[in-house]
Amino acid sequence: MSSETATPLDDFLNQLESLAADAETAFNAAGDDEQLEQARVEFLGARQGRLKSVQKNMGKVAGEDKPAAGKKLNEVKNAIQAAFEQAQEKLAGAAAERVRDPQFDVSLPGAAPRIGRLHPITQTIEELKDIMGRLGFTPADGPEVEDPWHNFEALNIPEIHPARDPLDNFYLSVAGAQHDTAPDRLLRSQTSTVQIRVMENTQPPIRIISLGRVYRPDTADPTHYPMFHQMEGLLIDRDVSLADLKTVLRLFATNYLGESVPVRIRPSFFPFTEPSVEADYHWNGKWVEFGGAGMVDPNVLNSVGYDPEVWSGFAFGLGVERLCMIRHQITDIRDLFTNDVRFLRQF
Repeated sequence: MSSETATPLDDFLNQLESLAADAETAFNAAGDDEQLEQARVEFLGARQGRLKSVQKNMGKVAGEDKPAAGKKLNEVKNAIQAAFEQAQEKLAGAAAERVRDPQFDVSLPGAAPRIGRLHPITQTIEELKDIMGRLGFTPADGPEVEDPWHNFEALNIPEIHPARDPLDNFYLSVAGAQHDTAPDRLLRSQTSTVQIRVMENTQPPIRIISLGRVYRPDTADPTHYPMFHQMEGLLIDRDVSLADLKTVLRLFATNYLGESVPVRIRPSFFPFTEPSVEADYHWNGKWVEFGGAGMVDPNVLNSVGYDPEVWSGFAFGLGVERLCMIRHQITDIRDLFTNDVRFLRQF
């Protein structure tokens, strides 16, 4: 064999030996899985790997030397693969050793994550939605910033009515408004505004509830707060009677309090219902008021374009905080808004 044909084979074998040594060094130097993967791609990559590049040089080897060159190529390929797998095992063993570190006691109980809870008012609202949903009422929403038409006039509360007094409402100053003009925006004082908005855009029959915040400038004390939540119920259909209203209130009280709770109806007055009533239920040995109600006043039906000779209905408004406080025996409404986690964790 001449020196001219032996040199390419020697060069090829030297390239393979050098490649195997470089690969083993790179694999052993890898300190984590990411570095090891980078080294694997460098040497064993299917397209740009160094082994692939050296393999292309077999074309320069003489035909009679190709069997020896191919044998050495396979040996180096297997050696590089073995070095890679050995490095993998080394890294895995190091990770397992860290787990077995005596400073880490796997027998200790895990730290329980701090899981939040729904606020008691939110819990009450969700339960009220569920109860009224089973009675056929669909939730409806409306804006908290209202105009006098929806908050008063459409509800049969004329401009001279004392309920519209600025001392009893949160009127808003609007940029650009004249000082001598009446405010045209206020924070809603009742969720009855939602029933007006629904009736303006929906033809009867209607069976809805609206739950949300309302605002009145009351001094905060154990039973009053300037912001609280109401649940407003409205049913409009043909031939609706006060007996239907009492049935719904009785079913609601029974479902919410979890037992057969007597309900009584007392005469009252609200501008938007006629007749109007107050509803009480018997709880813990005494009668407790839980909301106002009544048959929808014909003037309210006329304001939204309903014919009171055809359609009738009832409405009721219940205080969510009051229901929550009675259920959980809370004595001060302010506890629901102070965000004291010691209090909230009880729910």
